[in-house]
Amino acid sequence: MSRMRTVHRCGECGATAVRWAGRCPACGAWNALVAETLAPESAAGAGLGGCAQPLSEVDATPAAVHPTGIGELDRVLSGGLVPGSVTLLGGEPGIGKSTLLVQALATMAGGGDRCLLVSGEESSQQVRLRAERLDAVVDGLWIVAETSLPAVLAAVDQIDPAVLVIDSIQTMIDPEVGTSPGTVSQVQACTTRLTQMAKSRNLATVLVGHVTKDGSLAGPRVLEHVVDTVLSFEGERHHALRLLRATKHRFGATGELGLFEMADRGLVDVPDPSGLFLGDRRTGVAGSVVVPAMEGHRPLLVELQALVTRSSLVQPRRSGLGLDVGRLGLLLAVLERRVRLPFGKFDVYASAVGGVRVVEPAADLALALALVSALNDVPLPSDVVACGEVGLAGEVRQVGRTAPRLAEAARLGFRHAIVPVSSPDPPEGVEAVRVATLADAVAVLRATADRRAPARTRPTLRSVALAPR
Repeated sequence: MSRMRTVHRCGECGATAVRWAGRCPACGAWNALVAETLAPESAAGAGLGGCAQPLSEVDATPAAVHPTGIGELDRVLSGGLVPGSVTLLGGEPGIGKSTLLVQALATMAGGGDRCLLVSGEESSQQVRLRAERLDAVVDGLWIVAETSLPAVLAAVDQIDPAVLVIDSIQTMIDPEVGTSPGTVSQVQACTTRLTQMAKSRNLATVLVGHVTKDGSLAGPRVLEHVVDTVLSFEGERHHALRLLRATKHRFGATGELGLFEMADRGLVDVPDPSGLFLGDRRTGVAGSVVVPAMEGHRPLLVELQALVTRSSLVQPRRSGLGLDVGRLGLLLAVLERRVRLPFGKFDVYASAVGGVRVVEPAADLALALALVSALNDVPLPSDVVACGEVGLAGEVRQVGRTAPRLAEAARLGFRHAIVPVSSPDPPEGVEAVRVATLADAVAVLRATADRRAPARTRPTLRSVALAPR
């Protein structure tokens, strides 16, 4: 008689080891091996039934997509869900994953697509109550509260949906695997079988995944290689803003960003995120600079704020919220070395307002100006944006896609842009103030807001002309 056997499987790469070790021998991840008890035999997964053929004879016609009817979700998915595709949606608990999918399924079912929602965490009654609150009770939307994978496959055979949602993959159980639900073996086996079914039936499938405390998707990392699309749903619990990104997408670009606002009746598209980010902005405050950032192909105007206070510590604090803290330290070093500004005795706090994260180098110039503004208590004019990368030598370098950045700034009423000398000409209505070094940008800040001059005689950006060094 065969015995049950125990193996230790890595939660990052899925590799197995005969005994526990502090570090995975395959990928090197620390404390990633988890003990699992395997059944004597496991059924091998079926293939997709494909046959070899010349590449030139493969039909290259793109598959018709199923639009979800939610504009921001379709933006990230490049139009909608592709038949036969498998999408993995991850996010923290309570962020709105189930709400977003129920709204999308209701819209698609209302358009004629038969949809099936498999709820492994909530009862059918709980889902019905949420659907009533979201006004998402429509014909064509089916639900089954089930965690057994064979029962889920039987429900798919019975209903024959066009779209299938599994909420969540960590609750699914394949009896042939013989381990507890949520283990690496169970998650990997269930995902593999659901992927095979999606490809064979041409069924658009969405899997909801849990995330770990560091924000990464729970389960083996091989899941992200098996599925076609990996979506990340992010946001702060204390902010209504939600951000949807595609970290992997086989049917389109991965640079698009979808923005939603959590309202009383569910998630609402945010077509004008820049206006939302700047809606409560106070003008005339030192340490505030607006940067035209890019999220994929979408320009976003985000306010960067800085606060500089004298420190009583031997090692002053350096804190960044929504920013790259390493980049913040680099800019402080450049300002102290190249511009001779004494940040070494001050605590520095910086943040990107609105719950969005800005980590691209294009925000260097705006963040540096916000730091100098806070240090000297000198505000910039309210109609100024800044954009540029700062090098270790103090030079200001050009960044990509400057034209759409400044076009978005012009649309929202900004009239001046501090940019590198090599930047292209700005759109009509925006005046470019070109700087070659960070010292030049600091000089612009001091010249445009000389607090010692009367308000009516203070110099403006039009009166400042700096020659490249």
